[in-house]
Parts: sequence; C-alpha cells; structure tokens
Amino acid sequence: MKHKLWFLLCFITSLSLSQESLAPILDSIEYYINSSSNSKLENHILLKHANRAKLLAENYQLDSLVVDASINLASIYRNKKDYNLFLLYSHKALSLASRIKDTGSLALLNKNLGYYYYDKIPDSAYYYDDRAEKLYRHIDDKLNTAIVLLDIALLQKQEKDLTGSELTSVEALSLLDELDQTDAVKEYQVHFYNNLGHVFKILEQFDEAISYYEKALKRQMQFNAENKGMVNNLKNNLAVTYKDAGKFVLAQELLKEILADPNLLSKRPDFYAVVLDNYAHTLHLSGKKEQLPYLYHRALKICDSIDNDVYTIIINQHLAKYYQKYNNLDSAKYYAYQSKSISEKYSKDDLLRSLLLLSELESDSIAVKFYDSYIKLSDSLLKIERATRNKYARIHYETEQIERENKQIAKERLWLLIISVVLIITFVLLYIAITQRNKNKELQLIQQQQEANEEIYNLMLSQNENIEEARTLEKKRISEELHDGVLGRLFGTRLSLDSLNMATSTEAIKTRGQYIEELKTIEQDIRKVSHELNTDFVAGSGFMDILKTLVETQCLAYDLKYKLDYGEVINWDEVSNIKKIHIYRIVQEALHNIYKHANAKHVKISFKLKNNVICLAVEDDGKGFDVNKAKSGIGLKNIHARIKGINGKIKINSEIAKGTKVSIDVPIP
Repeated sequence: MKHKLWFLLCFITSLSLSQESLAPILDSIEYYINSSSNSKLENHILLKHANRAKLLAENYQLDSLVVDASINLASIYRNKKDYNLFLLYSHKALSLASRIKDTGSLALLNKNLGYYYYDKIPDSAYYYDDRAEKLYRHIDDKLNTAIVLLDIALLQKQEKDLTGSELTSVEALSLLDELDQTDAVKEYQVHFYNNLGHVFKILEQFDEAISYYEKALKRQMQFNAENKGMVNNLKNNLAVTYKDAGKFVLAQELLKEILADPNLLSKRPDFYAVVLDNYAHTLHLSGKKEQLPYLYHRALKICDSIDNDVYTIIINQHLAKYYQKYNNLDSAKYYAYQSKSISEKYSKDDLLRSLLLLSELESDSIAVKFYDSYIKLSDSLLKIERATRNKYARIHYETEQIERENKQIAKERLWLLIISVVLIITFVLLYIAITQRNKNKELQLIQQQQEANEEIYNLMLSQNENIEEARTLEKKRISEELHDGVLGRLFGTRLSLDSLNMATSTEAIKTRGQYIEELKTIEQDIRKVSHELNTDFVAGSGFMDILKTLVETQCLAYDLKYKLDYGEVINWDEVSNIKKIHIYRIVQEALHNIYKHANAKHVKISFKLKNNVICLAVEDDGKGFDVNKAKSGIGLKNIHARIKGINGKIKINSEIAKGTKVSIDVPIP
C-alpha cells in the first residue's frame, strides 16, 4: 500500500499537482482502505470506509487505489456471505487491475476467487489458482506462490490426483525452505506436511504418512504450541494413521491425550465425537471391548445433539462392524443401513463402504444386490477418477495455451496498430504537405495582389496629391484675379458713382444710391468667394472615403453589421502615405480575421486622436479566444509586421464568448 501511494504521489506531482495538495487526499484514502480491512470493526462501518475510499480514488482517477478499495469491498461482502456482490466487485477490480497491469492485485483477486470456488466448482477454483500462481511467480512472491499451491494440492487430492498433489506439495515446500523461517512460513509448512500425510495415508504408505504427520506436529509445536485446535487435529491424523498401520498402543496414547483436554467437548463437540469414535475403533481393532459399544453410542449422541449427520456415517459403520464381529447381525444391519441412508446424501466414498458392508451382512439375493450396487458405484467412481486425474494438468496446459494465443493476438494487434498509425501519420503528413504547398501558393498570390494594390493605391494617392496641388494653385490664381482685378475695378466704379452724388435731383440721388448698394453687395460676395477659395482644402477627406468604401464592401461580403466612427479631428494631410497604406491594410486584415475566426455579427471601427497619436480600435462581438494560449496566424503576424513598420503599438483583449478588441496606436510624425 505504501509503495502504491508513493508512486501515485510522484506521478500526480509530475502532472503539476503539488505534494502539499495531494498528500491529504492520499492519507484519507489510505486511512479508509486500512480501516475497511480492520476485522475488529462492524460490517456497516467497514462498508462505509471501503466505499468512501473507492469514491475518493475514483474522483481523483487513482485506479490502483480504486482496485485496493474494490478488493476490500469484495472481501467484506464475502464475509457477509453476500456472494453476488463479492463476485461483482471482484470481477470489476479484476478488469481494472488488468487494464492498469497491477500484477500484485491481479494475483490477489485470482487467489480470492480460487478460495471462493474451492468447495463449489473445483474446476473454476483450479483455473483461478493456476492464474494466481503464475502471477505470484512473475513478481517473485514465493510465500503467496506457496499459499496458492496449497489450494492446488488440496484440490488435486480431493479429485484423487494423489501424485499431482504430492508433487505440488513438495514444490511448495521447496519454495518455503528458501524463505526466512517466520511463523507464517512455518504455518504453511505444517499444512503441506499434513497434506502429504493424507496423500500417503490414502495410498496406504503408512510409514511415509506417519513421517509427514510427525513433521507437521513437530513444526507446529515449535512455533505455536498454544494453538490447541491445530495440535489436536495433527495428533488425531497421526493417531488414525498409527491405527491403520496396526500401531494401536501409539494410537491410543495420542487419542487419550486429545480426549484429556477438559475444554474440547464444550468448544469442539463435533471433533470430540470424531476422536472418541477413533479411540473406540482403535480399542475394537486391538481386541479391547470393555468400553464398547458405549463409546460409539456416546459419540453418536454428541453428533445428534449438534445435529451433525456427516460425522455419524463412519460411527455407524464402526458400530456395524463391531456388532458383526460379535455376531449381533440385527444391530449390525441397523447401523449399516443408517450409514448407507446418510452417506447417500453426502459422500459417494462413504456410500461405497456402506454398500460393501451391507453385502457382507445380508444374505442371498439381497447381498448380491448390494454387491452389484457396490461394483457399479466403484466402476463409476473409478471412471470419474480416471477422467479427472489429469484434469488439472489439462486445465493448466489449456490456460497456458490460451495465454500464448492471447499474447500472439495482442502482438498481432500491436503490429496492426503500429502499421495503421504509420499509415495514418504518412497520409496526414502528405495532406499537410500538399495543403501547406497550396496555402503557400495562395499566400504568394495574396502577397502579390497586396503589393499590386499598394502600388495602385500609392499611384492613386500620388495622383490625388497632384490634383489637390493643382487645385490649390488654381484657387490662389482665381483668388488673386478676383481680388486684384475684378474687385479693383468694381471699387473704382463705386468711387466714380460716389463722385456723381453731387447731383441734386431726387431721382438721380436715388438711382445712384441703388447702384452703390448693389456694388457693395457684389463686393461682399466677391470677397466671400475670394476668402473661401484662398482657404486650404481639408486634406485627407479622400483617404477616409477610400477606407469607408473598404469597410462597406468587406462587411457586406462578410455579412457583418458595422459602425465607423472617425470624426473630423485627424488631419490626414499630415499623415504619410506609407502609414495610410498600413492603416488601410490593418483594417482590411482585421475584418478578414473577424470573418474567418470570430463568428461575429457586429463590428465597430473607430479613429481618435490623442496627443498627436492616431488611436485605431477594431472591436467585434465574436466568440473570443484565450490570448495566452492562442497561436498567431498569418493574419496577426502581418498586422504585427505592419505595426512594427510604422513604429506603432498593438494591444489585443479577448474573452471567451465576449468578443475581441484590437487597439492600435500610430504616431503621426
């Protein structure tokens, strides 16, 4: 758990999350995971902590910790005997652990599933145990490899693959011998010695069986003699083997030691009944009948008191044999039939022994009938044993074959993916190359067109300047002509008329007055015209007309509504032609960018004069962009180049979904 948290901390820190911000999260998840595996807490608290850990890990996408939390959830539900949820969370964790290649968790999940299927579906149990063993070997976890091998050895023994069980146990013991001799290692050594004792006992190789049982008991006494339950189990196994080997005295001594435990009957009444039956049977085989059949009946009574039918099968068989030995056939048959009736529900091996016993107790056709049933069942069990003897080896082989095929398929898929990626990259590069070449051609044409337009505009501006200069000269000439010529003559005429004012007739005086007033009016009009003609033409009105035409044309083409504010404060005559050209092109490029990228509906263009600096602003209501993250396209690069060429400054403000404003300052000098 610690190494997973350290790895996750390093990984997420590399993604720009600080240790300070992540550490409390990992500490919380670790706390909840550890709490959810604390067997001292109640189930509802364990579930709460496990779910909390899983939720936190999922929120921060910590898949490895999601697996750990799911494993704990599955374990809690298994302890609650809610096997549907146990399987659900186990398989979810299995899928996620496989995806993130968490070998340790994969091994643990397969081991847990093997435990679950052990007494339900042996084939499935072996399948998961086999996978767990391979995974633990892969990560060189010898202890857990040995633990899984114990399950495999027990399954093999259960299916009568005694040779396989022996080989598996010996292999596991070799692994355990390589480890430090901790209590956990010694505990599993005891289990393997005990299993080997069972195997050789079934094979009726009693000396080997006794040897392994004695090793198991000795090992148990070395590291945990206080575990009375395990010690008594081992003593009972050894005593039964002594009994089967004909060493009745040794068997009786061990069984007496077990029965002498004052707490055994109250704590383990079922085991007490088994030991009592074994002791009674040992007395029977050794010819001592003083306590018989009392001990058998007492053992039966204990089983009846705890409602345990399974253990009564062998007790009934022993009673039948006891009464058979002393020619009490009615009692012998009664207990033999009892054994048969109960064994039909639980064990075919016990049923086989019961049928053989009845064939010996009954006579004539009934005996033949039971013996035939015994033969049929024996043949059936033999066929099953032959069919299943190498089943686990076959499952192991088939699993390895499937894994090899999966690896081959994965390899083929990887190559297919690589080839596909290479082809896609090739096509993309070709497409980019072709597209870029076409764009370059298009840009060259646009650049040539811009240069031609600039040349034309320069010629237009030069022509306009020549025309304006000619107009100015002509206005001055007309002004001088009017002032010095016509106006002088009219002034002389007025003086002449004034001299005639000496006439005294009323009509003459009136007529002269009218002429004089009219001449004054003409004089004033001519002065006014002369003054207006002599005033300089407001230079630059032609440039704004050109610019307005550009805006109208572009906005119409781009389906934009515009507003153009330029006022009358800027004297465009003072602005050089090159700056006018650049301003014209900047507006043109800005409108093109708005059309191409902004998806705007309105645009506002304004010109202001501040401290002899032309302030141009182009503002749209488009979708905007992140100024810090956006890459400069050709349009923006052109604008920046033009601004630099006229010693200007540019500022771009934009917000997502709120539009963009481009502000440009151009000094007039």
